[in-house]
Amino acid sequence: MASENDHAPLAERVEELLAAGGPLPVVAAGRPVLRRPTETYDGQLGPALLARFVEALRLTMHAAHGVGLAAPQVGVELRIAVVEDPAPVPGEIAEIRGRHPLPFRVLVNPAYEPVGTARAAFFEGCLSVPGWQAVVARHTEVRLRAEDEHGRPVDEVFTGWPARIVQHETDHLDGMLYLDRAELRSLSTNEAVAALWSQPTPAEAAAALGFELP
Repeated sequence: MASENDHAPLAERVEELLAAGGPLPVVAAGRPVLRRPTETYDGQLGPALLARFVEALRLTMHAAHGVGLAAPQVGVELRIAVVEDPAPVPGEIAEIRGRHPLPFRVLVNPAYEPVGTARAAFFEGCLSVPGWQAVVARHTEVRLRAEDEHGRPVDEVFTGWPARIVQHETDHLDGMLYLDRAELRSLSTNEAVAALWSQPTPAEAAAALGFELP
């Protein structure tokens, strides 16, 4: 059931969220806010409130050990996300997955398009689907257009794991979860992935669980 505050002005609701301080509660799958396209950001929060909201997203992402967080994941239907990945993985895995450090950045009104036709499939998880992972085939290179938190244009090509991250977070802003793109036969608990499928690629998982890779 929707709360009385669901239709309150966005700025008022964000102020209420931030009032408690600390990391924000992460919304789990099943909540409608994760399944609705977000509003284009057009100054609804104002510069000072936007800066505070972005910092809260960053704090929440770090506290949850995530590499990205979109506004709907904290219950706010605005087209804003944050991303950051220190890429703390062994060299072989980093090379095969194209996982290199992605500095912190804010994506306002992002949209992406593929560059070329290559795709890569790896296990992927989500803070809004805790405890589970599944294999998702994504574009290996995308062009992202957005703005930063100061309204400056962003037009950048991302490759490898950073491309996966920006696709995942932008999908959130369109009401999509990674499960919508996943090979559902690959769906595994975090424990199963750690015990069985920690190889650099999901080839063994595909053979054992019965799904195809691109």
